[in-house]
Amino acid sequence: MRVAILGCGYVGLALCRQLTGAGHDVIGVRRSPDATAAIEDAGGTAVRADVTEADELAAVPDADAIVFAASSGGRGADAARRVYVEGLQTVIDHFGARDEPPARLVYTSSTGVYGDHDGDWVDETTPLDPQTDKTRVLAEAERIARERALDRGIDGTVARFAGLYGPDRYRLERYLDGPVTEGYLNMVHRADAAGAVAFLLREGVARDETVLVVDDEPVSKWAFADWLADECGVAEPPKQTTGERLADDDLSETARRRIQTSKRCSNDRLHSLGYEFAHPTFRSGYRDAIERYRAGN
Repeated sequence: MRVAILGCGYVGLALCRQLTGAGHDVIGVRRSPDATAAIEDAGGTAVRADVTEADELAAVPDADAIVFAASSGGRGADAARRVYVEGLQTVIDHFGARDEPPARLVYTSSTGVYGDHDGDWVDETTPLDPQTDKTRVLAEAERIARERALDRGIDGTVARFAGLYGPDRYRLERYLDGPVTEGYLNMVHRADAAGAVAFLLREGVARDETVLVVDDEPVSKWAFADWLADECGVAEPPKQTTGERLADDDLSETARRRIQTSKRCSNDRLHSLGYEFAHPTFRSGYRDAIERYRAGN
């Protein structure tokens, strides 16, 4: 199988390694020419192209499947719309019009589209309630990934990621130093974010579906911080309630909405499809980071 990964960054590079290791042909697409070496090191063929520019996409070879994992660079809703909505539309229209269009599209989204559920469980059947301009863009992009792709004869699948962590994104100091605000963490290790996408690319798996990609154990931020401190051999960090955190007058409206958002995400559907996690919970996913921390302290 030949797979084009559009936005071959944090998850995309891990996916590239997994797919090429399994004998597949991978094309890694990034805007930056500086990413070429990283893609080639992961075993892929690097192509420089902007997903929002149809003329540049012409440089990407035909593929059996496309993974849309492009990033807006952490910028605001306007930048997100340009990449996730306009860019995704451009990609679907461009590849769908080819003589040999791809059979599959996997779009990587975020659990931010759920909004606040006051700590209750959510799954793929839960109605979306995005609370910010950016998460409303993500919800719109999910619809495009399934409906517009289907209109072009491509089977679209949405992989809805929980909070990503892993190498270079463990952020131990945030939890060890505190203060830690109450609420739930829904996480997935980078290896499983990539692994789940590779799994969803298999023949007949979750076509025209949305699948939550999250590990087995949503956890209270306070409980996680205390566990992490104990494993690292340091004192438990200070805590604060949501109300105490929201008393900060310097918070942006986006930050306030994020702090007020609490939910627990279920991975029952992903398990039922047959996916097996490399890191079922943070307890194994954080092990390398904890060992490095203890060795350095």
